[in-house]
Amino acid sequence: MKVAIIGGGPGGLYAAALLKRLDPERDVRVWERNAPDETFGFGVVLSDETLGGIEHADPVVYGALQRDFVRWDDIDIVHRGVTHRSGGHGFAALGRRRLLEILHDRCRSLGVELGFRTEAPHPDTLSTEYDLVIAADGVHSTTRDTYADVFAPRVTAHRCRYIWLAADFPFDAFRFEIAETEHGVMQLHGYPYAADASTVIVEMREEVWKAAGFDEVTPQESVDRCAKIFAEALRGRPLRSNNSAWTVFRTVVNDRWSHGNVVLLGDAAHTAHFSIGSGTKLAVEDALALAACLAEQPDVPRALAAYEEERKPVVASTQRAARASLDWFENLRLYLDQPPRQFAFNLLTRSRRVTHDNLRLRDAHFTEAVEREFGCPPGTPPMFTPFRLRGLTLRNRVVVSPMDMYSATDGVPGDFHLVHLGARALGGAGLVMTEMVCVSEEGRITPGCAGLYTGRQAEAWRRITDFVHTRAPGTAVGVQLGHSGRKGSTKLMWEGMDEPLPRGNWPLVAASPLPYKPGSQLPRELSRAQLTDIREQFTAAAWRAARAGFDLLELHCAHGYLLSGFLSPLTNRRTDAYGGSLQRRLRFPLEVFDAVRAVWPAERPMTVRISATDWAEGGTTAEDAVEIARAFAAHGADAIDVSTGQVVAEERPEFGRSYQTPFADRIRHAARVPVIAVGAISSWDDVNSLILAGRTDLCALGRPHLYDPHWTLHAAAEQGYEGPGVAWPAPYRAGSRRPQTGRTDAPRPRLSLS
Repeated sequence: MKVAIIGGGPGGLYAAALLKRLDPERDVRVWERNAPDETFGFGVVLSDETLGGIEHADPVVYGALQRDFVRWDDIDIVHRGVTHRSGGHGFAALGRRRLLEILHDRCRSLGVELGFRTEAPHPDTLSTEYDLVIAADGVHSTTRDTYADVFAPRVTAHRCRYIWLAADFPFDAFRFEIAETEHGVMQLHGYPYAADASTVIVEMREEVWKAAGFDEVTPQESVDRCAKIFAEALRGRPLRSNNSAWTVFRTVVNDRWSHGNVVLLGDAAHTAHFSIGSGTKLAVEDALALAACLAEQPDVPRALAAYEEERKPVVASTQRAARASLDWFENLRLYLDQPPRQFAFNLLTRSRRVTHDNLRLRDAHFTEAVEREFGCPPGTPPMFTPFRLRGLTLRNRVVVSPMDMYSATDGVPGDFHLVHLGARALGGAGLVMTEMVCVSEEGRITPGCAGLYTGRQAEAWRRITDFVHTRAPGTAVGVQLGHSGRKGSTKLMWEGMDEPLPRGNWPLVAASPLPYKPGSQLPRELSRAQLTDIREQFTAAAWRAARAGFDLLELHCAHGYLLSGFLSPLTNRRTDAYGGSLQRRLRFPLEVFDAVRAVWPAERPMTVRISATDWAEGGTTAEDAVEIARAFAAHGADAIDVSTGQVVAEERPEFGRSYQTPFADRIRHAARVPVIAVGAISSWDDVNSLILAGRTDLCALGRPHLYDPHWTLHAAAEQGYEGPGVAWPAPYRAGSRRPQTGRTDAPRPRLSLS
């Protein structure tokens, strides 16, 4: 087999060494346009997981790395003159040039042909002359560009400028330091990579970089200014450059990684922000996986398919974590006023890979100090601390999220709703929310939607709230009021979500006459008189909700339903006073809110659910969402329930664990209003992490409560918590300990003979 490798970075070199080691008969050649010792940056951090893979695949490389590694356990966060240290993290780093030297030596010893200061032939030529072409030519990959129509790359440039520098002394920890300057916030990321040297990355938003004049000075003046700004961290010592230049980070994603016998590896295929230190790690792991797939599969096409199938999910997960970390640093200024230890905890858990529970394992002393500062009583997880909204105090931070059940008859909730909501109230959550309860018959989504537009419906709801208050004392029950708008008159979810009814349709109304998707019913644009009628329907439903005994009312302004349709520029094309600018699009939802607030009891809280992004070009942005939240808060909203999407059918959500939480986080800190985070939050560890970091005030969980109605009780049991933040119903107390299971271990032999 003949193998051509374009790019002599760590990923390309390690792939060359592995392929040659696995089969010495292979003809492996590497082209590198730069000199052997020319590299970007100074130090490389590798995880124990990556090192384990290297040790298993090539002990020679692993041994050489081990001799040069600098190891440390601590992270220092320095903010406003205060340093907080967290231990137990475990890092290993070495110089980039030394890493390249080790890989060069290994490749030469195995017989790999290395060509430096040499441009590789065109990929078309290589793919004809070689059996396999590995494109490891970096973030600016010419190979990727050559076959862009196949790889379908998406390259996103971000908001911060950064520069790689070095200091001639070793930090004794991974150091994050924040500088609040007259021009804006700047941050330093530093870590040792040798006994006498450290990597120093200085980063700031583009507007701060320009305000500070970094766009107008020489490279050396930039270096000197950075050293002056972070003089305390550097102990007054200078910084040095390696032809370093200010740049912006670019996230690279490709739909496909291979084309014929050409395959992408490392930064050519994907990038992950340096704040989680995964660029070299991912490239090395790519090389390991590619070599293994070539050994396991009978031919190159199947090997490349297996490689892509194996690596894509891993990389996507890492990129989600890296994007969360990147966003955190881009929006660092939002967190500056947090209490010092909470700020440090927030930074440490920013990527959602480090959580409350595993940080406790790494450094219990630090985690307990954060909990004390937050106000957790001894032995109380953050999720079981109380939270007050107006006159309502929730005993814990868990909310059963609104979930449409489509099981009402003529809008009347029945035995199913009593059992469904009653079971979840008994399950320990602080607040149990109804599904979207419709304010009119025409405002239903489906024939199975519940309502509050008749006295009979209100009586049925009263039966449910009475059960919750009597049988699950301490649990609050809230109602979510909404109108379907253009997304109404559809089948039950399990019969065809968002599909029009085959018969029995009712007319739809919306902000503008736009169908939800092709084949959907065309709604009528609401007239001024009809807007008044709908506002009165909301107030009548709110009045009935109050008499039915609900503790909290949420106005549904999300997911493309009627009020949401006014907020989004994609669904509101009106030319009157209710369309156009964001302030005009807010007008009708705010009118409805004010009318409902006027009839809703003053001591009971109101929340508003919004879609913080439409996940579609030209739609609601994160900045818009902050302004929407501010507007509702100014009118008296006690909290904003932050969801996303479902506004337009052509949306492209970026799913992932806790994927909507950054929007809630931003609204909480920018609009200074309590928030409810929702969306793929599934573990009590995530809830504790989000609450303690200050990213949200409450966490709403939907599917976990469908899987386990007693999710909150079980979360308490699994954490050994028995305080006032949760209460087992008296008939259930015997089940408050996890049942014993069958034995899974076997007795050890009393005597072993060798």
